[in-house]
Amino acid sequence: MQPITVLTIAGSDSGGGAGIQADLRTFAAFGVHGTTALTALTAQNTVGVTSVLNVDPEFVAAQVLAVTEDFDVKSVKTGMLATPATIERVARLAADGLLPHLVVDPVLVSSTGHVLMQDGGVETYRDALLPLAEIVTPNLREGALLCGLDVRDVRSHDDMSALAHVILGFGPTYVLVKGGHLTLDSPAMRHAPDILVGGGEVVIFDAERVTTSNDHGTGCSLAAAIACGLGLGRPIVDATRDAKSYVLAALIGGASWHLGHGHGPIDHLGWSE
Repeated sequence: MQPITVLTIAGSDSGGGAGIQADLRTFAAFGVHGTTALTALTAQNTVGVTSVLNVDPEFVAAQVLAVTEDFDVKSVKTGMLATPATIERVARLAADGLLPHLVVDPVLVSSTGHVLMQDGGVETYRDALLPLAEIVTPNLREGALLCGLDVRDVRSHDDMSALAHVILGFGPTYVLVKGGHLTLDSPAMRHAPDILVGGGEVVIFDAERVTTSNDHGTGCSLAAAIACGLGLGRPIVDATRDAKSYVLAALIGGASWHLGHGHGPIDHLGWSE
């Protein structure tokens, strides 16, 4: 027995909670071999992002080619791509068949509100990369941006499903709209629902909302976990369910940690157990 290989194309988080760092810990938790292509370096911590240095798109492609020419990559996850040019270059790699089971996490804005995508990125995602994705995993703000909507108008399961169907129209096979940012003062919002749309079905993955400020990197980790499941041959509904359970356990495990002064990391590796 040997591990399968998965690839993440994403940015680096110097605080270690999100990005490449979160992806690699998630890969380790699922017992797969993680490879990387860095798209950007960020100076950030649990409080926010202070600076970003983008990697040249051709060097991003060179990293991907170096990995795919040597490893049998089973699945790929994209995170922060940072510029329209990088999105387009990654899309060409996908069109060439080099990015199997592509999971696109359309990182547009950080959890602290820092913009992580240059102008034109939303349109480039829609036109170039989303049609090549097996699954796209936007949170509510990202989904609203992709659809040109006000996120405040997304207030229910039906609204989330409608948002997912609009994104599905851009060409991906599946869309998972994450509901962690729903904040209505109703009993339903004590939960954190994610809604998967595609293949003619709508599946709601629900879970109790974990009360903690240690939620940095949950989106990265969820997408990385889905990529692990797809690479391991799991059907997409099962891979998504497994990923949801994994992130929930990691949130619970790290809920009482005190790492940094803002939104801390989750317990990727089950240390609290």
